[in-house]
Amino acid sequence: MIQNLVGDSWRAPSSSDSLPVYDPARGVEIDRVLLSTPDDVDAAVAAAVAAYPGWSTTPVMERTRLMFRFKALLEEHVEDLAAEITLHHGKTLDEARGEVRRGIEVVDFACGAPTLLQGRTLRGVNREVDQDLYRFPVGVVAGIPPFNFPAMIPLWMFPLAVVCGNTFVMKPSERTPLSVIRLARLFLEAGFPPGVLNVVHGASTAAAALVAHRDVRAISFVGSEPVARAVYREAAAHGKRVQALGGAKNHIVVMPDADPDVAIPAILGSAFGNAGERCLAGSVVVPVGEAKSLTARLAAEAAAMPVGPGNRPETKVGPLIRDEHRGRVVEYIDRAVREGGRIVADGRAMLKQPGFFLGPTVIDGVAPGMAVGREEIFGPVLSVSSAQTLDAAIETANRMALGNMAVIFTTSGRSAREFRERIEAGMVGINVPVAQPFAFFPFSGWKGSFYGDLHVHGTDGVEFYTRKKVVVTHW
Repeated sequence: MIQNLVGDSWRAPSSSDSLPVYDPARGVEIDRVLLSTPDDVDAAVAAAVAAYPGWSTTPVMERTRLMFRFKALLEEHVEDLAAEITLHHGKTLDEARGEVRRGIEVVDFACGAPTLLQGRTLRGVNREVDQDLYRFPVGVVAGIPPFNFPAMIPLWMFPLAVVCGNTFVMKPSERTPLSVIRLARLFLEAGFPPGVLNVVHGASTAAAALVAHRDVRAISFVGSEPVARAVYREAAAHGKRVQALGGAKNHIVVMPDADPDVAIPAILGSAFGNAGERCLAGSVVVPVGEAKSLTARLAAEAAAMPVGPGNRPETKVGPLIRDEHRGRVVEYIDRAVREGGRIVADGRAMLKQPGFFLGPTVIDGVAPGMAVGREEIFGPVLSVSSAQTLDAAIETANRMALGNMAVIFTTSGRSAREFRERIEAGMVGINVPVAQPFAFFPFSGWKGSFYGDLHVHGTDGVEFYTRKKVVVTHW
């Protein structure tokens, strides 16, 4: 059974209620996760509270040296971490390796704490008066990551938080809990004191207890838009800082001057990488002008993508996380047909094989009002919704309630600049498949894709995990 980390002890939650952890490629149970109660959450928070006074006053150089040791251990264990991600999530090994590398980038950034945590000084702000700004940690903070990046998104959260002097309680997804356990063991091996990082497993009850807990000062959450909105409201009602990342409906605009040999592989990777289970998946492609040749090639190449277990080198698309989730994705495909869409690449044939597989699916003739055109599907489904002009394409994308990412493929600087200026999304790609910022920039969704003021990682992350104190001195 999977255990919680409370201080320096691994212990089973007090409840006997549990959920299965699956290998999605085989559709078989490989472990079980016990569901923590509010009392279990209290114990984890209490350990973080107890560790906070000592850790928050530990010199920043000592905290940074420990972070460098943690980074070195992560580098040593990239392959182990990737294999574990593939086992209980299903993504390909190459995708899992990329996930771990992106997580390590945030640890790299956190190792810059001696510079990142510097304040400001103004001598002589008034006659014989000086003014100084210092950064202090927030206190006990909590993270609630999703299932789809079980190592990367936790690494977006706790390394930066703890190097800023906070202590942390992590509630990993009950669907993919194994990666956080491995990360926590490496964290302790690096020499961090007990209670700086605590792990509590569970589902909505544990998450709600963290959001409402009186001793938790800040919440970092990643999940669906409705849950992100609810977490934001609840955490704010309890006076906490909150960054809540929600869903996405990302559009990829393809101009007539785009190079198809560049655009098409990029679109396929964006739409079907991670089996479409990511908030930066390109889920709607909008060809401007003539669309038949682009659609035909997308359909043919999507249908040819190898689907299978993530540990096979030839696999390009792995399984979905659960059979019930796959069923919801299939219902979107079926509904698209009822609403007038035309399936030009049909992945439903994969439903017959063992595991939670669904092949890449391309749906042509999608209008913005159709469910597949406006709602987050979180699966390997690409909608084609053509436009006659760039203005119309931008209008289609901006009509969405979500605004995580938008991408344009073009050889025109004029079109690229117009798109950059007018598109209502926090991350914009120009001739790139996925506009994911590196760790020293914020992951900056707009509209319903983000609730809060300060985004994860980058300097926004430092701002989120610190509070400022201004000292005015007269001698």
